[in-house]
Amino acid sequence: MTTITTSTSTPEVSRAAEHRPSLARLTVVEARKLVDTRAGRWLLITIGLVTAAVVALQLAYAPDAEQTFVNFYLPSLLPVGLLLPVLGILSITSEWSQRTALATFALVPRRERVIAAKLIALVAAALAALLASLAVAAVGTLIAGATGGAGTWRIEGMLLLHTAVFQVANVLLGAGFGLLLLHTPLAIVTYLVLPNAWAIVGELVRPLRRAAEWLDAGRTMEPLFTAEMTAGQWGRLGVSLLVWLVVPLLAGLVRTMRREVA
Repeated sequence: MTTITTSTSTPEVSRAAEHRPSLARLTVVEARKLVDTRAGRWLLITIGLVTAAVVALQLAYAPDAEQTFVNFYLPSLLPVGLLLPVLGILSITSEWSQRTALATFALVPRRERVIAAKLIALVAAALAALLASLAVAAVGTLIAGATGGAGTWRIEGMLLLHTAVFQVANVLLGAGFGLLLLHTPLAIVTYLVLPNAWAIVGELVRPLRRAAEWLDAGRTMEPLFTAEMTAGQWGRLGVSLLVWLVVPLLAGLVRTMRREVA
């Protein structure tokens, strides 16, 4: 007599996979978190106001010949590039400062998926800020053309690509420091002080000037504001981002994966 045993129970792994939210859905959730908190909402509002203020000042005080689309667009990126890393830091550290990490990682136990969704949402926010700068620059160009300014619209396509790299790199720099430190004030202060301190030391100490050309992210990002970059400039940018972006992101990912949620 042969007995055939069949199992009618669904494996737990398959059952969990069926109910696991997709990465796209997690990204939408993380994008909403950027504006749901008071700090994130006001930071985004500040970014918009500062961008508009930069263009307004140029309309008021820049010579007519300099009131062009490119000249409106490029200066507006600098204050935004300074504030976007803070948004990246808040996106990561708010989970711990507001004690929502327990709920987040209980609903999505695979922490790397949550972090990936946060990073994708931050990249989307950086690109949205870039579009906002383009829109404000376009308004400024229209006003300049109507009030006697140059009103020139010409812009190189590679310049748009380079500035997109600039904004995305900046927001991910902040996210890397946030992941590494998991503490909002400490991450913000460290992000603002450490790279700038290194830039000052690299400029003042003669033996370090050569290294600073490769490791000072502020200096290596400057060519991104031009339409053309050489292979050497891309190489120096890559090395600086490896040190200040990739290493903190990887180290922070390991720390976040191992940290106990209390």
